[in-house]
Amino acid sequence: MASQQIIIVNTGCANISSVKFAVERLGENVTVSDDLAIIQQADKVFLPGVGSANAAMASIEKKQLISCIQSLTQPVLGICLGMQLMVEKSEESLSDSTPCLGLIPGQVKRMQVGDLRLPHMGWNTVTPVADAPLFKGIDTGSYFYFVHSFAVAVSEFTMASCQYGMDFSAAIHKDNFFGVQFHPERSSDAGAHLLKNFIDL
Repeated sequence: MASQQIIIVNTGCANISSVKFAVERLGENVTVSDDLAIIQQADKVFLPGVGSANAAMASIEKKQLISCIQSLTQPVLGICLGMQLMVEKSEESLSDSTPCLGLIPGQVKRMQVGDLRLPHMGWNTVTPVADAPLFKGIDTGSYFYFVHSFAVAVSEFTMASCQYGMDFSAAIHKDNFFGVQFHPERSSDAGAHLLKNFIDL
């Protein structure tokens, strides 16, 4: 198979190097870019993010990336905050909700976990739905690494769920857009397998 053009969108708000190294460990070349033309020509696109949704959306807007990302037709994988940016809005800011990219129906809300600690941080098992393409060949009950206090509710777009005081979407999918709440680049063999499944789509 010819080498693919794999692009990590430089959102200006992510620890991009860890995602880049994880993809390179799979033997793939990867480019970090915020150039619209380069992103549009990619075979696969990663949308990473850390921090707050409103800061991330402001950064993406400043780089004029919103309509570029919304118009992509190749597979796109949002990671952690990158996944949260794919839904319609985030209630992370207390004053009002932040409009997100609107690629997948859903909202980001603060997790209600009772006496458990937030952020939800560390290893947790994930339950994929049947035939979830990103989880092909990954055992049910595999552990992935999470760091988050906000989550997207389980819906028809949930590709995998997780339980931490409540059920939430560990992965979502609509059309060519995929998102994972956990960090596959920090999730050992299961995470590497998931990244490879995405690259092989």
